Amino acid sequence: MKKVVIIEDNKTLNEAFVSIINSSNNFQIVGNYLDAENAIENLKKDKPDFVLMDVQLPGINGVEATKIIKRDKPKTIIIMITVYENSETVFDALCAGATGYLTKNTTSGKLLEALEEANSGGAPMSIHIAKMVVSSFKKTIHADLSERELEVLTLLSKGKSYRSIAEQLFISPNTIKFHIKNIYDKLQVKSKEEAITKANNQNLI
Repeated sequence: MKKVVIIEDNKTLNEAFVSIINSSNNFQIVGNYLDAENAIENLKKDKPDFVLMDVQLPGINGVEATKIIKRDKPKTIIIMITVYENSETVFDALCAGATGYLTKNTTSGKLLEALEEANSGGAPMSIHIAKMVVSSFKKTIHADLSERELEVLTLLSKGKSYRSIAEQLFISPNTIKFHIKNIYDKLQVKSKEEAITKANNQNLI
């Protein structure tokens, strides 16, 4: 039986989650809290396998609480629950160490499915949120490539040689090689073909 802690400041919703999870055969509630401070204080006593975490909390918010819990108990699986579906919060929560992300209108069946999925190594999240995470990831990759690197990559994709790119951009061939090494590192590829394919797939060029 996996142990679950709920951190949700809406008392009615908190109690509903307790009822749903305690009705399952594989999960049981070991603590439910209206704020992160009390939950963190009781972390050693509760020893949860899972935490259902509200994003908007009084005091320490859900993203910050996730960082603290993952630091103290790195194996704890945290699933964020919120009414807000903005990509920045989603991305912050996942970067903080959350495994999944669900909205508060999730049905009881979907909630238990999400716990089972996370327990099996998955990352449960709504289709809408998954799309936003992918979109955020693309923007992050794009932001990592400098304007010059994007220029070089675009010209490479048009079949230009290192020398012709250097002449067009008024820089030395060695500088082009330096830019290309950085592009490979940032895109995590090992060839020009891979770089161009990945950049096209992510709409970078």
